[in-house]
Amino acid sequence: MQDKISLVKLADEARKNSYCPYSGMSVGAALVTDEGEIFLGVNIENASFPCGICAERSALAAAVSAGKRRFSAIAVSGGRMGEAPTGFTPCGACRQALSELCPADMPVLVARGEGFDEYTLSSLLPYSFDKSRLD
Repeated sequence: MQDKISLVKLADEARKNSYCPYSGMSVGAALVTDEGEIFLGVNIENASFPCGICAERSALAAAVSAGKRRFSAIAVSGGRMGEAPTGFTPCGACRQALSELCPADMPVLVARGEGFDEYTLSSLLPYSFDKSRLD
């Protein structure tokens, strides 16, 4: 896997492409496949607020669109546009979307200032709704 610091930097660099004219909060994500390929995503806001998409789901959609289904890590960087990242963790919808295709112990790296915090997906979403509940 790409080293963690480089992955967080990629997520932070992706933030520059965020489209956030309403909130001013830019978010970037870098999702790593099991093969080491990296897919970037950004938040894309919309005047019809529910139609926006978060950076994490944007990266996941790009990866799945490219045929990828197995992931090993994600880095997220978010904060006010042009300012240092402030520790945005994935929202509930993103946590649930990630839990569909990512292992529970997958690292979730969250940029904060010059460093990052590290979580696992299961620590952020301990009781996810998964396929087993549909049986």
